[in-house]
Amino acid sequence: MVQTIGNPASWGARKARGVGQALAEMTRSLGSDPAADLPEVKRITLSDIRTALRDGARDAGRFRSDVAALLLIYPVLGLALAYLAFQQSLIHLIFPLAAGFALIGPVAAILFYELSRQAEQADPGQQVSWPRALGHLRRTAIAPVIVLGLYLFGIFLAWMAAAYGIYHATLGPALPESNLAFLRAVLTTPDSWAMIVIGFGVGAVFAALVLVTAAFSFPMLIDRAPGLPMAVATSLHVARKNPLTVAAWGLTVALLLALGALPFFLGLVLVLPLLGHATWHLYRRAVEPPAG
Repeated sequence: MVQTIGNPASWGARKARGVGQALAEMTRSLGSDPAADLPEVKRITLSDIRTALRDGARDAGRFRSDVAALLLIYPVLGLALAYLAFQQSLIHLIFPLAAGFALIGPVAAILFYELSRQAEQADPGQQVSWPRALGHLRRTAIAPVIVLGLYLFGIFLAWMAAAYGIYHATLGPALPESNLAFLRAVLTTPDSWAMIVIGFGVGAVFAALVLVTAAFSFPMLIDRAPGLPMAVATSLHVARKNPLTVAAWGLTVALLLALGALPFFLGLVLVLPLLGHATWHLYRRAVEPPAG
């Protein structure tokens, strides 16, 4: 069939229809079937956490996910921290920014979830690769992942605002005269201890909110197409049924991220893939796989 060049109006109309159909499909993927039941949620224990970490380490080594973290995730964090480090007026926000990275960690790890998912389903000898995983992510669950990611980013911004308010109420309102003066104030003044205690308490609230709503939501969105409400409801159900284990998992994540921040956040290149793959395996142990 001979291809002809259409006029700009008809070409624009076709493109507009295509965009409209894509947007409609993305909107439909956000919702959940109100008649559908939540998937079965199982009891998990500390033993499941240990097994998930072991399986996560295996996947991280198999897929060389440290390279993915180095290429895709770490530069963003490193550039942001470097910017703050060279902006003297923002030096007091370096630690809140580094701590707040845990709040957006679940969305940063979606590639690791998908790699572990495909490894489960791969036939013997079948190759699982980054391009294939990225291709699947583009075709499925993109709209719910984006919306849930924006929710996490909103929590991150709220945490940064809270951290600034805590600094303003304790060591502020004056900005540090120099990096050395700021470190001296943090290490030697009574107000710094108030800042640290209040900051840890408020940060724990934000971290708990992310933990119960998003820790298992992202893997579920990658695993199937339940819609955003069901994914979040399932994550909440896992936390409600396994409060101590989920709290222990949150503490494990916090400790590993703290260790990964040393030295100069280089350890995150190894810690982020480990936690990403391990989160997938913990999700698989907590939520019954879809039938078929």
